[in-house]
Formats: sequence, C-alpha cells, structure tokens
Amino acid sequence: MRKLENSELERKSIEDFKKSQKTPLILVLDDVRSLHNIGSVFRTADAFLIEKIYLCGITATPPNKEIHKTALGATETVSWEHNENVLDTITALKQDGVITLAIEQVESAIFLQDFKIEKNQKYALVFGNEVHGVAQEAVALCDGCIEIPQLGTKHSLNISVSAGIVVWDLFQKMNWEK
Repeated sequence: MRKLENSELERKSIEDFKKSQKTPLILVLDDVRSLHNIGSVFRTADAFLIEKIYLCGITATPPNKEIHKTALGATETVSWEHNENVLDTITALKQDGVITLAIEQVESAIFLQDFKIEKNQKYALVFGNEVHGVAQEAVALCDGCIEIPQLGTKHSLNISVSAGIVVWDLFQKMNWEK
C-alpha cells in the first residue's frame, strides 16, 4: 500500500467546486467562539460539498487568519453568509422548505443512527456555542433535534467534531444508503 501524492487526488478547482452539485445540507453556526472550530467546519463543508454555512451571532466571519489556519482555503469555496439572529435564519430556512434540525441533547431527540433521510429534501443543521450549545429558543423553533450518542464520562463533543460526525452520517445516508 502506497500513500497517494496530492497530485493524484484529483482535487476540484475553486471554479469546479462552485459549479458542482451540492449536498443538500446547510450548516448554521450560532455564537461559536473558537475561530479554529469555525475554520474546521468550513473544511468539513468543503470536503462534503455542503451547500452553505450561516454564521450567526458572535460567530466570526472570513477573512480571518485564525479561521484560515484550519479552513485551509475552504472559505473561498463554501458559500457563507453572516446573520445576526439565528432565530431569523431558522425561520427563513423553514419558509424555504428546509427541514431544520438542532444538534443537541434534548427530550425526544432522535439518535443520529436512527435518523432517516427523506429523499429530495434539504436539511439545515444548527450547531451552538461551545459552552451553552444550541439556545433553547432555537431548539424550540427547529423541526427536530438529532443527538450524537455518547457513552463516556463526558457528554459533549467539540463543535467541529460534532459537525464532522453529523455531516458524514447524513452525507453517506444521502449518497449510499440502500
């Protein structure tokens, strides 16, 4: 087994990325403080051709050298928008027919492994602050909640890790589940 060189990976150009059909997922980051988390979410969004990222509240926006450290250029490929109020963002997405899902531990949450994708449906995944999670008002406004099962002594994951897990799970369900 030989490790592939970057030149062998057939990476898309920025122009090709922008022209590509996107995965019908939108990410909403609300009050995410860590610039490295924001950059990591951009990088994950690039990897899975995510349609758009909404950066809400105090979540920083590109261009920013700290975001760039982990995004590695993904801020140039992934479409993004800053909105001051996450509730307005969720409301607008719902009015556009997007199913909004908070990624949070709440009563009646659906465990990630049990979540079923509806074909030809667009989803928005709402991720919250590193300390407080998704605000209760945002949870209440969403169409549902997904929880990542955790079995250890900690009951939270880094937001960029959570985003990677959930995006991968939904991406593979959209593309390869029978």
